[in-house]
Amino acid sequence: MEAMFANSLDFTYVGPGPAINAYSKSNGTLLQIVAGAVQGGSGLVVPTHSGACTQKDFQGKIIATPQLGNTQDIACRTWLALGGVTVTQTGGDASILPTPNPEQIPLLRQGKLDGSWTVEPWISRLEKEAGGKLLFLEKDAVTTVLTAQKDFLKKQPDVAQAMIEAHRELTLWIIGHPQEAQKIVVEELRELTRSSIDPALIIHAWPRLVLTNEISEEKLHELAKDTVRSGFYKKLPHVEGIIRNNKNNPAHE
Repeated sequence: MEAMFANSLDFTYVGPGPAINAYSKSNGTLLQIVAGAVQGGSGLVVPTHSGACTQKDFQGKIIATPQLGNTQDIACRTWLALGGVTVTQTGGDASILPTPNPEQIPLLRQGKLDGSWTVEPWISRLEKEAGGKLLFLEKDAVTTVLTAQKDFLKKQPDVAQAMIEAHRELTLWIIGHPQEAQKIVVEELRELTRSSIDPALIIHAWPRLVLTNEISEEKLHELAKDTVRSGFYKKLPHVEGIIRNNKNNPAHE
């Protein structure tokens, strides 16, 4: 989102939390969500020996999230609050520790975390490499959306539409060819990380993800309310118009 504000990006895949934050801060001038991308695949992992079952069980405990104010961080804080556990950015009944995903694995393994609210494939890695178990899975959460610079959408509508259509076609191809897509994911991750990626990890994580071009406006409004409930906003952030109207657009049929 910082790159969007700096006019260094025209399109990006991002969690809905940061998208809403950037849209609200810019008074609706910075970006719009042009397509859905992924739902689900996020949730709370705890140590195998943990007896925690409800929010109250995390009083006095430490839960890691990938980044302060990101989508999973907001979801974790909201979940705790709905269970009567007060959490603030500086303290509260439980501690939320923003921690990069790679660092969560050794911390959970060493017993320095009582839980981690994150997203796939890190959930599967925590299960396989840190002895974690999945306590709660957000099956219908909006995890990732495709956003575009609002100015770019106005100035280069044909290019923007081609990008949106390519995203739509790719999404449909992945849905129809899961095994081929998984192999590509493994190859790309190996190239990006310069390390070996176990194909079993991707196979394990895949069923928890729902790829979709659709955008749930209702879910976005719920998330906006959650940013208030979790203490990031004092009043409801501005989200009206954040979704690009594509009713006559084949990319959203």
